[in-house]
Amino acid sequence: MTIVEFGKASRRQGHEAFVLKLPLQMTILVTVLGPVNTNVAAFSQRDLQAKIEYCKTCHGLYGQGFRGSVPMPRLAGQQTEYLENQLRAFVERRRESRFMLNVANALSPAMPAALAAHFADLNPKPLGGAPKELEAAGKKLYEEGVPEAEIKPCANCHGPDAKGKGASPRLAGQLYDYTLKTMVNWSKERGLDRTKPDKSVIMEPIVQNLTEAQISALAAYLSGLE
Repeated sequence: MTIVEFGKASRRQGHEAFVLKLPLQMTILVTVLGPVNTNVAAFSQRDLQAKIEYCKTCHGLYGQGFRGSVPMPRLAGQQTEYLENQLRAFVERRRESRFMLNVANALSPAMPAALAAHFADLNPKPLGGAPKELEAAGKKLYEEGVPEAEIKPCANCHGPDAKGKGASPRLAGQLYDYTLKTMVNWSKERGLDRTKPDKSVIMEPIVQNLTEAQISALAAYLSGLE
């Protein structure tokens, strides 16, 4: 059997150098975590599909999200860099979720990149269901910010179409219930490890200066965007 040899493991993970010997028919994926460090892992397409099917049980058949007793976020169309970072955040306890901690911990180092790429290519219709009467106020907040509270327009980071870029997440089509819950509880769920800040730290002063009514309006506007 032909063997493929791979070199060093990521120093970020604190591993010693090692060699993986893997059959060629397996899919080899490399996730670059920085300019120098890399994680090398392998899995089959069957492994990847199994993980995708598992994600669907909570996030919907097309990653569109699910509105239940606990709202599950839309993953479809999400920025890959953002999604990979959030999966690492669960593992590193920078982000709190009683659902996602064990799920993220079970992923091989390369799997988050493959999952993120899969969901980034999906684009189902938004679920809707937000209060329509709040959308106009939400649009104004998104495009103009709140100058008197020194809050800049959301579009500055998330784009005029709210589809995000890189580490700034897509907000378009996100469930109203999920956006509202997440922003109201931001300081309890995000940025929990102050020694490992990520781009989400930008949001903390913003959510603290927005009223719940303003957050609700933003969530309503964003939920209907495609």
